[in-house]
Amino acid sequence: MSIPNQKLFKTLKLVLTSDASVKTNHEIANKISKALKTLGCKSLFHPNNFPLLSNLNTNIIHLVVSNPLLKPVTCLDFFNFLNDNIRSLAPPTYKHDLETHITLSLRLFKDRKFRMAKSLLNSVAIYENLSCPVSVAASLVENLCKDSETLSEFFDMLFRVYLEQSMFEEAFQVFDYMKNNNLELDIRSITIAVDTLCKNGKLEKAREFMVVGGFKGLKPNIFIYNALINGFIKFGKFEEVNEILELIDSEGLSKNVATYTLLINKFITEGKIEEAEKVFVEMLERKIEADIHVYTSMISGNCRTGNMKRAFALFDELFEKRIDPNVHTYAALVNGLCKVGQMDAVKILLKEMQCKGIELNQVMFNTLMDGHCKKGEVDEALKLFGVMKKKGIKADVFSYNIIACGLCKLNRTCEAKTILLSMVDKDVKPNQVSFTTLINIHCKEGKIVEAVRVLCDMEKKCLQPNVVTYNALIDGYCKRGKLKEASELKEVMEKKTVMPDVYTYTSLMHGNFIAGNVDGGLKLFQEMVERSLPPNLVTYTMMISSLSKEGRSDEALRLYDEMKMVGLVPDDTLYTTLVGSLHTERHR
Repeated sequence: MSIPNQKLFKTLKLVLTSDASVKTNHEIANKISKALKTLGCKSLFHPNNFPLLSNLNTNIIHLVVSNPLLKPVTCLDFFNFLNDNIRSLAPPTYKHDLETHITLSLRLFKDRKFRMAKSLLNSVAIYENLSCPVSVAASLVENLCKDSETLSEFFDMLFRVYLEQSMFEEAFQVFDYMKNNNLELDIRSITIAVDTLCKNGKLEKAREFMVVGGFKGLKPNIFIYNALINGFIKFGKFEEVNEILELIDSEGLSKNVATYTLLINKFITEGKIEEAEKVFVEMLERKIEADIHVYTSMISGNCRTGNMKRAFALFDELFEKRIDPNVHTYAALVNGLCKVGQMDAVKILLKEMQCKGIELNQVMFNTLMDGHCKKGEVDEALKLFGVMKKKGIKADVFSYNIIACGLCKLNRTCEAKTILLSMVDKDVKPNQVSFTTLINIHCKEGKIVEAVRVLCDMEKKCLQPNVVTYNALIDGYCKRGKLKEASELKEVMEKKTVMPDVYTYTSLMHGNFIAGNVDGGLKLFQEMVERSLPPNLVTYTMMISSLSKEGRSDEALRLYDEMKMVGLVPDDTLYTTLVGSLHTERHR
């Protein structure tokens, strides 16, 4: 709401200046209160009331918002009216202060207008001009209210407000104040505090608060323990989870379905599907009904390990127990089927989803596109890409990367480049994978200068190149005989603590062999082994072939035997090459 007629203000200023009478704060407050009580804030637009607004000060507003004859909601309307129109008042001498916020918030709270009260307390927490020590705010509240139960509930709300704003220091100042004044904190607030601290990585503080939070004999319940377990799992502190489980048992508390879901997710995260199964069985044996979240976790875990038979057995149990699968359940199954390349089975699941009115979400579209790309069915993935857009689902960076990588594998680099470059027009920020793919495309096209430019652009955007990024460029250099540049780039990545892998060394060795520098390749091979990087089949094959062509059959044969000892199976071509080199050497 705003005051529209600025000319009217100028007139009122003249009237006000000529008015010789001096109105006291109480008189002005009473007149404003009377106007509000009769017609509400609309009455303040009447020309007769404008002079009242022009004389506003802190004391007048306190008198109005604390007037017991006015409803708290009416006072809030007046408060908001002033907020909206303060710049239009002449002169703008008034700003809501801390006492006004606290007074009105407490009145609304007592009137059970909790949402409105909390909104005002949020302002106390976040606005710099209202910033003050908690003790000052507490003193104001104490002066306005003497009922211990109301005080407990009000400070409990203030405690939550500070928590929600991640203002932990202030939140625990409120907690200390309540503890020192024997005010009771709600058990739900203790749960929220533990959960909020855990989400922000303050795990030890959360555990400490769980103990001291119940200072009036409130013992931690299973919900508090669950919040703590969730925090430790989130930050990978699995040993501490076992300690919490022991505490639960020692307190005689029963684990609920949420506890078991967290534990199942923990084991799945660790890749221990057998342990997850044990927890699942234990839950059922204790007659705790498994919900869709538990089943979805178990189905997802089995899909990750490729055990689709078990995943579908669990899926069938849902129908037996009359539990409806949700989009996440289907997404887990679709992801598992895509990984094993069973796209026909995926189509059956998708039809079932459609029959149940479950729409595909962005994650599922990405999963499907990735499944098709891995099978070389990029055109099918592109169709899905189009369908996703038609449904109004915005393609994210993963969508673009999946399509681009799929096109690259089929050497459709021009299309891949177009897809990646179109991201910027669609306001999608490229990530590390996007830049790496683009670098790889430029290298395949022989455009090394462009590839280097993309690498520089990537670093300017504060995206750290990884080993895959560097490998793409090193391979590009090596294939074009630029061994010096390739070797220098290897040194650069090492200085940036990005350690070369077997692919880095294989590319560099290949470059040396193309240049006829077999000894340089052998030196790199030895360095790789010394760094505990086991050569793969490609590395061994390249080494043996190069040594064989140079007539160094003894060294080639030694590597051939070594390769078989580590379980790598050579193909017939390599065996023929090796035999040929031995035959040539004997006839020299």
